[in-house]
Amino acid sequence: MQKRKVPMRKCIASGEMKPKNDMVRIVRNKEGEVSIDPSGKKNGRGAYITLDAALVLQAKNKNLINQALNANVEDSFYDELIEYIDYRQARLEIENEQ
Repeated sequence: MQKRKVPMRKCIASGEMKPKNDMVRIVRNKEGEVSIDPSGKKNGRGAYITLDAALVLQAKNKNLINQALNANVEDSFYDELIEYIDYRQARLEIENEQ
């Protein structure tokens, strides 16, 4: 049986290549709205960031999401992103326990 190729993506904050499933996609649609893309399939310009709150804060301080998506991102979006990352990490811990 052949091994499946694991899709790799580059984190905008750390610059590391990681498996797509270990990251969260952020997308800007045609209207310029920036949102979290849990499915990874929304239309628009996308960027990936590792599931780490410290990297989100680094991206906020350096305006990395603004640069990657060519859009203005509100500070409240970063709070929403940190909450989502905390949720995903908790889910991963639960799945690993079972």
